[in-house]
Amino acid sequence: MTEAERQHRWMVILAFALVYVFWGSTYLGIRIAVEHIPPALMCGVRFAIAGVLMLVYCGLRGRTIRYSPVQLTHMAVIGILLLMGGNLTLAYAEQIVPSGLSALLISVTPLWFLVLDSLLLGDHHISRRGLWGLGLGIVGMFVLLWPDLRATGTLQHRELWAALTLPFGSFSWALGSVLAKRWQGDEDRLSSTGWQMTFAGIANLIFAVAMGDFSRVVWTGRGIGAVLYLVVCGSWIGYTAYIYLLGHVPTSKVSTYAYVNPVVAVFLGWAIEHEVVNHFILAGSAIVVASVVLVTSAKVNARESAQELHAVEVGD
Repeated sequence: MTEAERQHRWMVILAFALVYVFWGSTYLGIRIAVEHIPPALMCGVRFAIAGVLMLVYCGLRGRTIRYSPVQLTHMAVIGILLLMGGNLTLAYAEQIVPSGLSALLISVTPLWFLVLDSLLLGDHHISRRGLWGLGLGIVGMFVLLWPDLRATGTLQHRELWAALTLPFGSFSWALGSVLAKRWQGDEDRLSSTGWQMTFAGIANLIFAVAMGDFSRVVWTGRGIGAVLYLVVCGSWIGYTAYIYLLGHVPTSKVSTYAYVNPVVAVFLGWAIEHEVVNHFILAGSAIVVASVVLVTSAKVNARESAQELHAVEVGD
């Protein structure tokens, strides 16, 4: 292994660690932020601040921030799918659904990766192991949602419907991630990430205006602190590390964050917000994690490019 390959390997390991730890904690951060700040406004403020400041930083450092209309369109689509379709859906759900349960339901994202990789990139053949993983993931979701499915009260029904939106949010996230890999070119990763956040911030703020969020917001120290944490740790550190991984590691490996983040989220929700961890949560999480392991360990077929295979070899 050359010195450049060794440095690349350590960069990949560091990026995984940042995504694992900081994104696991953002579920609790979102839960706290949306207590008094409407979801669309919270997401809009978070990503607009993070994106604009990142672009300013890139400009001051002499990095490329000017791109063609086609490139900017790609960045807008990716940013909106990831940070509006994915994160805004999560923020709305967490007004009702506990952060730990939300993280567990989001952890089915690798199942979407498997399907979308096969359809859009041709990176994977859905093997028998992958199909078993898909089926097991569906079973795990039913176990997690079983208490809400049996419940008869209004609150439980609201929680059920909110929880059911999360798989659709994870689909949007997976689609944005796969398109980011498909459209990757020679763009500067930091500045393109800044543009993605900026476009998502604008889209979320427009939605916030349409929903009348500015007339309902209550700015508290607790809420503002949570938003600042999400800007720094979730957006600047975690999201940048995630985009870096998408460019250097196969998406099936990147998606392993989905079975580490829930462990962090469930623990923090239990320790800080005293969220309930019952036997359905424990059983469902075990099933979902098993399904994700099956999916992410499914065999990658021979249609991968030489560059992708090199990334696998270096990233292992």
